[in-house]
Amino acid sequence: MSKIPSVNLGEYISKDPNKKQNFINQIGKAYEEIGFVALSGHFLDDQLVKQLYAEVKHFFELPVETKQQYEIPGIGGQRGYISFGKESAKGKKEGDLKEFWHFGQYVENNPAFEKEYPSNVTVSELANFNTTGKEAYKMLEKTAKYVLRALALHLNLEETYFDSFIYNGNSILRPIHYPPITSEPKEAVRAAAHGDINLITLLMGAQGKGLQVQNNSGEWLDAIAQPDELMINVGDMLSRLTNNKLKSTIHRVVNPPKAHMGVSRYSIPFFMHPVSEMPLNVLDNCIDKDHPKQYEDITAGEFLNERLIELGLIKK
Repeated sequence: MSKIPSVNLGEYISKDPNKKQNFINQIGKAYEEIGFVALSGHFLDDQLVKQLYAEVKHFFELPVETKQQYEIPGIGGQRGYISFGKESAKGKKEGDLKEFWHFGQYVENNPAFEKEYPSNVTVSELANFNTTGKEAYKMLEKTAKYVLRALALHLNLEETYFDSFIYNGNSILRPIHYPPITSEPKEAVRAAAHGDINLITLLMGAQGKGLQVQNNSGEWLDAIAQPDELMINVGDMLSRLTNNKLKSTIHRVVNPPKAHMGVSRYSIPFFMHPVSEMPLNVLDNCIDKDHPKQYEDITAGEFLNERLIELGLIKK
């Protein structure tokens, strides 16, 4: 596959069974072959996207000392601010050239999850930052729910198989700022080659060059979405659950050419995580004599904890 396929979620939520099946076939094929699609017809409207980018830029323009007040120790970077160079890809020593923020789940009717998840952090300097972030979080979560319903049908599961696992799930909305690069880095890149931990990732801000995806031939492809599209990819949890039938593709954000190094880049991924107790045991219908079971049984919470240790965000 030499380019990222485009799909329209409007087909899936239409009343037309042929259009719905066409969407299922398209996204299933893309996720088996390259693990990425560019998706239009989602639930984020243009005005909300503009508001979110404006609020995110306002936050990252705050003085460093102000931002650092929102860096919460002891929670593995799960909420609030994470400062420049703190995160590195699995197996990489160099910190990525980025700073970011985490919005987390807004728990409904579940005291146990309210205790398990860290609280969201309120930025007092920006009146609309948190409300805009919450609204975007909800719309991305809704979009992800319908994508997972389509994938459930592709996998011959009941359509709402994932619904109970993602309701009150440990999902994260991560606005990222890649600051201007003032001197050419020796080793570090804006985001080193990696696979995502979660079920699926919905990415805003892939309209310009930078994001690259590695296809099955080992070639790096530019992943560029249209202004109305989200880039959505399979994460390691979903790949593991499906015995690697659906591909969690390695991707990276490369540094720009020298002429453009002085420009900031913003992107806003939404990492769809299930509740911690979801079993990631390989689905029976993804195992056969040609595809033996590749992974040990594990829960989503256990898997996430392992990966956060590998990323250096929490200590053993």
